[in-house]
Amino acid sequence: MPSPFLSSEEYDERAHELYNDGSYDEALTMLREGLGLYPNAVELYVGVGYARLARDEFAWARKAFEESLVLDPEHEDALAGLGETLLRFGQKPQALKAFNRILELGYADDTELMLQVGRALFREEMVAAAMEFFEVAVQQEPENAEVVSMVAYTQHRLGDDAGAEETLKRALQLDPDHSEARIYLGNLLYDREQFEAALFHLERTKPEDHWDELGIWRLMELKKSHLRIKDDDPSLGIWEERIVELTPVVDALEEMLAEIETRASRRAQKQARAQLELFGALLADLSDSKKAPELHRVEGRNGQRCDGTWEEIVGAMRDASGGAKDRSLEEFMQAEARRGFALTGVLIPTRDAESFLRASADAGLLRILH
Repeated sequence: MPSPFLSSEEYDERAHELYNDGSYDEALTMLREGLGLYPNAVELYVGVGYARLARDEFAWARKAFEESLVLDPEHEDALAGLGETLLRFGQKPQALKAFNRILELGYADDTELMLQVGRALFREEMVAAAMEFFEVAVQQEPENAEVVSMVAYTQHRLGDDAGAEETLKRALQLDPDHSEARIYLGNLLYDREQFEAALFHLERTKPEDHWDELGIWRLMELKKSHLRIKDDDPSLGIWEERIVELTPVVDALEEMLAEIETRASRRAQKQARAQLELFGALLADLSDSKKAPELHRVEGRNGQRCDGTWEEIVGAMRDASGGAKDRSLEEFMQAEARRGFALTGVLIPTRDAESFLRASADAGLLRILH
């Protein structure tokens, strides 16, 4: 039941707290209750927009942001939210117009807003446009390590590795405890084959700083090759434990259902083969028209090449990754997709091997030779 003693600002504050806790459903309920009492409260409409956006309800999010802009055409948070939503619909020019309107209204000094816009553009691979907003943020807070780091990540995506390295070092001078920047720099140096420098930075991180396996595997590899640490050295235990924590856990129910589905599929295949055997002539025609599977060649950033079908190539990558070979291809692709997103900001699909490899190539993580 609505609480008439709450102001619209209080409804907004409570919903904001729920949103920050990840309780999007509860936040939306709170906002709806508030709008029932204060139907012209712009902030509540903006809150609805962001709650809908967090729930991937893009059409409803767009409607909420547009309603808030009817009430206040110059609301900066509504413009930013609308821009993010338009990007989800692929309407990039319209999104840029909304974002640039924020600058026209004089909100360049709102660093958090500049970062929000820059990250939204970065996620949609509009890297050059993202850089413009990150640079605006740096002008406002040149001593903010997080802001400086965002410029470095964007430099890397634009192909300026040397510039990214220098900018990351500057961010770490501002804040030596900025683990995200240190891990990124360590991986960047590793890719540039500056292994001792990479080890220097990766060694200064803690297991809980890592949210993908790549940096951990590289740190362990460098410890073994440069510090002569053996595979069974106790010092590696905390890193191996973190890798286990980051490895997706297969739900027992899902595993059982998948096994049932596999068995049913096998039975169906046997029945289909039995039916085909009744039609010898037709089977011969089908056999004549059957094509050999198309083979491909993929080259990783380390120069290693894999040949075969898309599935065989992903399997070879998994086996060569140093991780557990008993992981399914899907689990491997999901882990690599998270690693790729951490490095490039590109969302890599894992629905099938071909989509995974082609998206990885687009992100610059490998090359498809044929």
